[in-house]
Amino acid sequence: MKKTILAFTVLLCSSLQAQVVVWNLKSLDKAKVANTEEIRTIVKTADKKLGEAITTVVDKEMTPSSGDKHDYMSIGRYWWPDPTKADGLPYIRKDGVSNPEIEKLDRYPLGDFAKSVEILSLAYYITSDEKYAQKAVENLRIWFFNEGTKMNPNMNYGQTIPGIRNGLGRGEGVLDTYSFLEMLDGVELLKKSKSFTSADQIAVKEWFTAYVNWLLTAPVAKEEQEAKNNHGTAFDIQLARYALFIGNEDLTRKIVSDFPQNRLFSQIQPDGSQPLELERTTAFGYSTFNLTHFLDMRQIGLLVDIDLLDAKSEDGRSIFKAIDFLVPFTGKSQSAFPYKQIKDWEEVQEKLYWQLYRVDQMVSKPKYKKYYQTKLKTAKKNTDSILY
Repeated sequence: MKKTILAFTVLLCSSLQAQVVVWNLKSLDKAKVANTEEIRTIVKTADKKLGEAITTVVDKEMTPSSGDKHDYMSIGRYWWPDPTKADGLPYIRKDGVSNPEIEKLDRYPLGDFAKSVEILSLAYYITSDEKYAQKAVENLRIWFFNEGTKMNPNMNYGQTIPGIRNGLGRGEGVLDTYSFLEMLDGVELLKKSKSFTSADQIAVKEWFTAYVNWLLTAPVAKEEQEAKNNHGTAFDIQLARYALFIGNEDLTRKIVSDFPQNRLFSQIQPDGSQPLELERTTAFGYSTFNLTHFLDMRQIGLLVDIDLLDAKSEDGRSIFKAIDFLVPFTGKSQSAFPYKQIKDWEEVQEKLYWQLYRVDQMVSKPKYKKYYQTKLKTAKKNTDSILY
């Protein structure tokens, strides 16, 4: 019996200490040795995070219809009070126009928390200074398992629409936890820190195990899984990454294996267009947004020995085709784009340049350098450039 317990303990410790990282650590190490501007920016930002307290889900003024402030809550970004109704209910949709009420709930605090763990973990990796790991772990405890402040592992009240469904959220709310993707790479880096105890690691793993179960079983989650656009893409990516984090590699491999048929070939046309993104009022932005998701899944796929860049349908649908549809509009004025983009043209252009740079790091010979080379020389430094 003692031998069995000992063997289980060794196996558990080995599992907890193993690092499964999507980031390119070789690239990060190279930048670390060179002490690049991006590296200095990470440490400088982490220094600021050391003195900042995160806002938790229980700090919001409103309470979800569950009556439990530990349940995450947000409202749909593009939903506004109906000016023809005295109480404004139910809210109506204005695609592409953000309602500032989202700032009153949990969407931004969740993103800020996840970013804090990411930056602090990177600073710990770069400097080996335990103070960064200690603060990152403190924030993980506050968000995931301290009794007074923890978030329940569900998104039942994400992206609610006031006046609709009696306060229940929508499948779209699952997108709000996409911030956890890169945060988990930070969590992996913390495993070498003495501040991140086995008990802490178990607690974070238990939270994500419960969240994976929610994603697989909850009616609200099923809505997102069945989405045909970028929301369905993001659902698959999250589930694949979280499954990998908790050690369910078989689930990850199945999602990645099914991804070409379920997402790429259904969302990308033979000419590379993404019709469900092009119908939005910010069509260029959403096409680029979904491309970013495709590349995120490609990175995850490599961890289970599947390269989605090789995926191509008989009629030519592929990630490269989606890229090739967008690149002719780089460096052009908004008027050259034959679809709607009601805001942020230049900002989206820069986001696409970074994705072109990113995909060029994935192939043996750069394909898109001529589109971004001069643009990124003057662009704001982006830490993603040393992580992928």
